[in-house]
Amino acid sequence: MTSRTPRDSRLRLVRPRPLAAAPRAVAQGRSRRPAPRPPEGTPPPAELAGMARARLAGAARVARWADSSLGPGRDGATSDGKGTLSVTTAERAAADLGLTDAQVRADWDTARLSGLVEVHGDIARPGWRLRAWNRDDSAVLRGWVALFDAWSLAYPEPADREHAAVAEVVSAMPQVLSFLQLSAGPVPVEQLLDLLDQRVTELRTERCEIDYVPPVAPHPYEEQLRATPVAAGTAVAQSLAQEPAEDTPLAPLLDWALDALASVGALTCADGQATLTPLGSWAVWVKLEQICVAAQSPAGNIEQNAEGMLRGCAGLRPNAARAEYRAWLAARPVGSAVTELLDAARGEDALLRGLAFEALRVVGAPAESDVRAAADETTLRPYALIWLAEQEGTDPEDAHEVLTREEATWLWVDTAAAVADHGEAPLLVRHLESAVQATVPALLDEVRAVGHPRTVQVLVALAAAHPDPALAKAVRRAAFQVHTGGS
Repeated sequence: MTSRTPRDSRLRLVRPRPLAAAPRAVAQGRSRRPAPRPPEGTPPPAELAGMARARLAGAARVARWADSSLGPGRDGATSDGKGTLSVTTAERAAADLGLTDAQVRADWDTARLSGLVEVHGDIARPGWRLRAWNRDDSAVLRGWVALFDAWSLAYPEPADREHAAVAEVVSAMPQVLSFLQLSAGPVPVEQLLDLLDQRVTELRTERCEIDYVPPVAPHPYEEQLRATPVAAGTAVAQSLAQEPAEDTPLAPLLDWALDALASVGALTCADGQATLTPLGSWAVWVKLEQICVAAQSPAGNIEQNAEGMLRGCAGLRPNAARAEYRAWLAARPVGSAVTELLDAARGEDALLRGLAFEALRVVGAPAESDVRAAADETTLRPYALIWLAEQEGTDPEDAHEVLTREEATWLWVDTAAAVADHGEAPLLVRHLESAVQATVPALLDEVRAVGHPRTVQVLVALAAAHPDPALAKAVRRAAFQVHTGGS
């Protein structure tokens, strides 16, 4: 006679493990490309780090002052969500450090942009780079590169220029910087202006836009030219052609861009020529190398949109995928890249959702405001909350603890959907270990209640994959109940 005693041991889960990002297939080993060497004449990393420390010395001093003098729980910044120092704090720092109020604010802004200070809402705290400042050259260099990437924020943009024109120049400057780096020496500003004009024209052509011509006063010969026959108006036309052309409107914006890059230590300008500093040359070379690696790799996703890039990275090992993310990001303005990644995460493919947030981890702090806004969307909320927790310093192994039980269950179903679509049956079975519930019956009860649109498909796939007949039967029953709306 067969025993009817319930076999609870088969329906019990092992000790829960932290929820991981959406899993991906394990790719075959790739041939390793030898580490590229920087151009001849590039200082060694230790010397570059010394230059970066010198450039960021004021920012580091203000960050250390804030760390020691303000302490947790005290008011140091305004509540505008941008980490702006309050008047009282700026005055106190100026008195303690022997600086002016303007110097304190400038150094504070530099500390934020370089990651020495991290701002979360209306709270600012020391960044991890400040802790490693004296002992870790790579942390120092990454901090300076973060400032270099944010050059357009480090220097006020011209108030009399349209934001669209400023954005075009910011998008075009990587090509100008690449030309400077490849030239390996001083380049006349007039030559850079020609290159900038060509690149802006290309950007407008890609958007099928007509070139912008600023309004000018009517020419004194304009009416005469319109009313005069062609033959008779030749002399007038020649006089128009001989009029000195007005300076291109891009010239002041190029001056602003060069001044901004000089303010962060990326280049110098003198005698009508611009020259990259050793730090600037090294940083541009690193970005060019990242782009070349991606373009030459089997994946080669740099020209893809965000969704295509993520699909191309789905089969890569984590380190290789992160290299692709960095190259893809290096070729795009940060703002538009973050928008693309979040749009890809909103799609139906749960695997792309997880990979998009892996790419956003490479972006880091510049993506925080967009990710914080995305936390209001049900589909993205668990991923966004974990991402924000990690940005605030939570250990990645413990970041899942910020989720409510319902959010954790929703994430479990979503990652299970990624495994079901792209993984193998054993992976789906092992995915049970990441559930927060202690037993399968408890998991199934909460999965039915969470309302994920892929619940039925996930449960059916799990039932087909699991080798335990009793557990598979319980999972199939739960799938049927969700499908029919039963309880």
